[in-house]
Amino acid sequence: MQRSMTRPGNYVMKSYETYSSMLFRIAMVHLGSREDAEEATQDTFIKLMEKAPEFKDAEHQKAWLIRVITNHCKTMLGRGWRKREVKRDGLETITADTPEDLALLHLVMALPIKYKTVIHLYYYEDYQVQEISKILQISESAVKMRLQRGRQLLKLELEGAEPQ
Repeated sequence: MQRSMTRPGNYVMKSYETYSSMLFRIAMVHLGSREDAEEATQDTFIKLMEKAPEFKDAEHQKAWLIRVITNHCKTMLGRGWRKREVKRDGLETITADTPEDLALLHLVMALPIKYKTVIHLYYYEDYQVQEISKILQISESAVKMRLQRGRQLLKLELEGAEPQ
């Protein structure tokens, strides 16, 4: 994607307007906290400004941003202070059409990170397996396996939640 704008700030601002809400949702799924998700989103755009990579097209840029925010969220989750942090419900800013959708989103958020990442990209961001494979830099079979295992975990949770 050629940067036809004369100032880098305009380029980053246009990218922010285009991708910030999607990146924020991805960060919310990973981190579960509005403040942490905002920080991760901001840091992703700072990295875009600092690195100023050249992209082939808009999809290449989108994939790069998703990869950066996913890695940044993993880093944030690995910090020592975060492990000692008291978890609070971070879904207050995520809306759902029905209470069932919100309950399902809570279950997705509780999955291990490698499963919730592929589940979120596949079901909530509408990426195909091949695209997720490229974004996360893992094989297509790994994406399929993570989707399958994530679905199994969700199914177990949903079956356990239903009255017998």
